[in-house]
Amino acid sequence: MIRVELVFALPDEQFVLPLALPSASTVGDALERAGRDLVFSRFPLTSGAVGIWGEVSDRSRVLQDGDRLELYRPLQVDPRTARRRRAADAGGD
Repeated sequence: MIRVELVFALPDEQFVLPLALPSASTVGDALERAGRDLVFSRFPLTSGAVGIWGEVSDRSRVLQDGDRLELYRPLQVDPRTARRRRAADAGGD
């Protein structure tokens, strides 16, 4: 068995789900198991990007004991667009 953590963060709240999985379990296996959890079943487990320790990962990747599996929210605004807006606002008028 391996132990991993699944995390999902909202702007004002973070959710953490510890999971015990059989050795050789994949990211997809962990997400499937999390879908049975009352809280995590509300989150986008089947779509969107996921990562391990801040690095985007494929759902077929095999997990290691102690991995931190992260669910990423879609961007609300493209970062380049946000920078342009901030620059325009800082320019005055």
